[in-house]
Amino acid sequence: MTLHATIDRVTDRIRERSVKSRTAYLAKIARAAQEGPARAHLSCGNQAHAYAAMADKNDMATTRKPNIGIVSAYNDMLSAHQPFEHYPAMIRSAGHAAGATVQVAGGVPAMCDGVTQGRPGMELSLFSRDVIALSAGVALSHDCFDSAMYLGVCDKIVPGLIIAAATFGHIPAVFVPAGPMPSGLPNDEKSKVRQQFATGEVGREELMKAEMASYHSAGTCTFYGTANTNQMLMEFMGLHLPGSSFVNPNTPLREALTVAAVERAAAITNLGNEYMPAGQVLDERAFVNGIVGLMATGGSTNLVLHLPAMARAAGVLLDIEDFHDLSENVPLMARVYPNGLADVNHFHAAGGLGYMIGQLLEGGLLHPDVKTINGTGLDGYTAEPKLDGARVRWEAGAKDSLNDRILRPASDPFAKTGGLKQLQGNLGRGVIKISAVAPERHVIEAKARVFSDQELVKTAFRAGEFTEDTIVIVRFQGPRANGMPELHSLTPTLAVLQDRGLKVALVTDGRMSGASGKVPAAIHVSPEAAMGGPLARVQDGDLVRLDAASGRLECLAPDFDSREPVAFDDSDSREGLGREMFAAFRAVAGPATEGAGVVV
Repeated sequence: MTLHATIDRVTDRIRERSVKSRTAYLAKIARAAQEGPARAHLSCGNQAHAYAAMADKNDMATTRKPNIGIVSAYNDMLSAHQPFEHYPAMIRSAGHAAGATVQVAGGVPAMCDGVTQGRPGMELSLFSRDVIALSAGVALSHDCFDSAMYLGVCDKIVPGLIIAAATFGHIPAVFVPAGPMPSGLPNDEKSKVRQQFATGEVGREELMKAEMASYHSAGTCTFYGTANTNQMLMEFMGLHLPGSSFVNPNTPLREALTVAAVERAAAITNLGNEYMPAGQVLDERAFVNGIVGLMATGGSTNLVLHLPAMARAAGVLLDIEDFHDLSENVPLMARVYPNGLADVNHFHAAGGLGYMIGQLLEGGLLHPDVKTINGTGLDGYTAEPKLDGARVRWEAGAKDSLNDRILRPASDPFAKTGGLKQLQGNLGRGVIKISAVAPERHVIEAKARVFSDQELVKTAFRAGEFTEDTIVIVRFQGPRANGMPELHSLTPTLAVLQDRGLKVALVTDGRMSGASGKVPAAIHVSPEAAMGGPLARVQDGDLVRLDAASGRLECLAPDFDSREPVAFDDSDSREGLGREMFAAFRAVAGPATEGAGVVV
């Protein structure tokens, strides 16, 4: 199938925009690759330090076996990462069988946004992405590894690991998932209880019971938030093995896929004939494919922030217009909560990513000729993994959806577009995700209520202050202000107002979450208010228009442009729970339109 004209045009635009940075990047990783296996250049003393604790240290010192480095985000507080506890031993055993040696190169932090939602710790969340990239960089700086395996799943973890993998782009990179937890309490039932708690209809005991029934075992949360969007991206971008993203933890197939990932990590080093450095996989086509996957699945808006940062590390420059244009031409093929009632297990059973990739390839909506850890070409990602004894084999995946309430063909989608819109106007540039927003709510014009903290919104709600159509402005939530926390804890409150018949919307220079859905939200608005951006000039009672149909975000007050911006007061966000340690990050963070990066 001929490549779709818009996919071709956007890719060319990205390529032209990135020509200088990408050329310099490829030259950098080529120089690193030319030196050959890095261990060969270490002194005997250097090598002795590196191998001292290894049972097979003599092999390391005297043979040319590939040495695989593991970078792990394991901790046992995150259900998604708890399964990684036993992966190093499994990988070490599989590596030896594949003729390789294996070392845990280092660990990276992994915080849970589900724990920190609405809490001060959420102000460290976005910056943890850059800390993860730095930590992984420290692990790889020992220069002892012929390939790297990255163990990570959730929100900031995978983007941070990608930034590191791209920075060390001469080293092949294999990303290894852990899989989603089995289905528990349906996500829509959990959401209903949250709203009932917000209105006082149920108490904390009922709320806790619902939450525990939903988040109930090891594995990724089953809704289609940022964590599961990350896993989709790694498959669409060729850094997972085909069909591996949504296989449940602690199952024979999951373990067989991990063993197969080790075998690929051993095969694609610079010591053999299948050398596949991460920097060559992570080109502009891979990022376009990732954005197409984001739109086709209705994935998390957080990736609109992370993908530009990830791409910059590989010399590729993305812009919001790229997301918008691709969204306008990519059909929404999946309905997974919060965009539907199904969870990722149901999605996987209906045909999952393999079916979607096949459909999108047939429609000319994906670049087929990309490099992947599985070899050249994306067509291999239409296959489905099956157990063959203790090993995995791939066979042809589903050609038809097995549940058209969850997954539809590209020719008969749930919506003709991906549902992500660029917004711009005198309030700045931002994005809105409308795939779960009712069409009658795509345009809202109402008076503004202005807040500088999400807790103040909840206080006003409890006091009964929202009695008419309202656009809630929550400003001073950008990266330079307080680290750009997610404001997902506002979702139940705003959803209650909407269910009461009011037209409501959120406009913020902060983030929402992959778990947000039916309330229209203009997010990532840039320039941010703390830097004198337009949101700092909005006043209570101003008429504001959010128009997702035309892509406009405007304050209609006649004197708006002549007002002085309100100064940012950082007294509530500069200390406590480690915030003081991140002052240097807040001081240099980039704009949201470029990924809000610190290290890229």
